[in-house]
Amino acid sequence: MAEESKPGLRKPVFTKVEQLRPGTFGHTLTVKVVSVKMVLQKGRADGPQVRQMRIAECLVGDETGLIIFTARNDQVDLMKEDSTVILRNAKIDMFKGSMRLAVDKWGRVEVTEPADFTVKEDNNLSLIEYELVNVVEE
Repeated sequence: MAEESKPGLRKPVFTKVEQLRPGTFGHTLTVKVVSVKMVLQKGRADGPQVRQMRIAECLVGDETGLIIFTARNDQVDLMKEDSTVILRNAKIDMFKGSMRLAVDKWGRVEVTEPADFTVKEDNNLSLIEYELVNVVEE
């Protein structure tokens, strides 16, 4: 009997950084970590377990461009400079009019073998400012 593929599982389509647009989600990307900057680290000791909240802004990119990835809690440990990571089911969040890449509880961040591309550092998509325009149709 032939091996059946599981229904509902499909092969991921890898997106390039330059293809990212505001309000989109479900992206799978392979990116290199260029830099990591810790922006928030606070612990709460008032509950039964000590919960720590950590947020780091990581500049990540591929051969088409760069974008800021917001790493939260356990994701921060995986984001090391010069490492290559696969971001699964990533989405675009808007922060002060610019794009940020994020992976929530429905996605995954996994470290993979070093990629053989050089990051295109002169195309930072997080530096492009977007403005929300409401279109009234008559």
